[in-house]
Amino acid sequence: MIEVQGLVKRYGSFVAVDGIDLNVEAGEVFALLGPNGAGKTTTVEILEGHRKRSAGVVTVLGEDPETSGRSFRERIGIVLQSTAIEKELTVREAIDTYGSLYPSRRETDELIEIVGIGEKADARIKTLSGGQRRRLELALGIVGDPDVIFLDEPTTGFDPSARRQAWRVIDNLRTLGKTILLTTHYMDEAQNLADRVAVIAGGRIVAEGTPETLGGRAEAETIVRFRLDAAAAEMLPAIGERITAGSGDDIEIRTPDPTRLLHLLTSWAVEHGHELATLTVNRPTLEDVYLRLAGEDPGDE
Repeated sequence: MIEVQGLVKRYGSFVAVDGIDLNVEAGEVFALLGPNGAGKTTTVEILEGHRKRSAGVVTVLGEDPETSGRSFRERIGIVLQSTAIEKELTVREAIDTYGSLYPSRRETDELIEIVGIGEKADARIKTLSGGQRRRLELALGIVGDPDVIFLDEPTTGFDPSARRQAWRVIDNLRTLGKTILLTTHYMDEAQNLADRVAVIAGGRIVAEGTPETLGGRAEAETIVRFRLDAAAAEMLPAIGERITAGSGDDIEIRTPDPTRLLHLLTSWAVEHGHELATLTVNRPTLEDVYLRLAGEDPGDE
């Protein structure tokens, strides 16, 4: 549905996008992650046909977005970070107005159900909460029944409850067979929604994969943490890479083989009558991997 080869975008001597390759399959939710200024927005605007590229090959739905016409734009849906909608319209009136521009469209009542704002169907937009308005913007983005949907930071500024509601909406779009390209700063959002993710930094794709495998996450060392008094810690067998933190009671062990480590550790604790307090087993989170790949200094966009 989306194919990108060697995409470059220059602004004078500044290279915003530096030769990226990207492929998004039909029915896939693909998340593009990266700090501000990394090139996410520029890339998405090129895919939408709103910005010209400097070099490279781009096809969306088999067409070049830069030269395609109205028939192409009728097949894509775009949800920006904010949308100007006439506030005096009701939710139903706004969807009907936007829908009238498309030769093929989804029914208003169906869209209201998909995005979950049935209780506000006849309310004026100016009375909606931020989360309700965002759900309306999602409805407007898919009113033309698009094949590809671009979601730019769809839950920025949401409280946790509103974000979860928005995730359910995006899951509903997935069940409709839509192809979705999502940009987000929230790693839990990418973890829960995306089939695949790519990290862009400095205008280049630095890693791509599923949320579970990105950047070697699946093979990364597991971290086992627990609390043990100093006397017992002295007797602890040498297993894995051991780090003692804080007062000496907190112990962290890194290992590529967590099953074996836990077997040895718990067997030793039971045999010697020790309690491994606050025992936790963790591998690097998607956020840990992202920060390593993209760097911790996001800069400005």
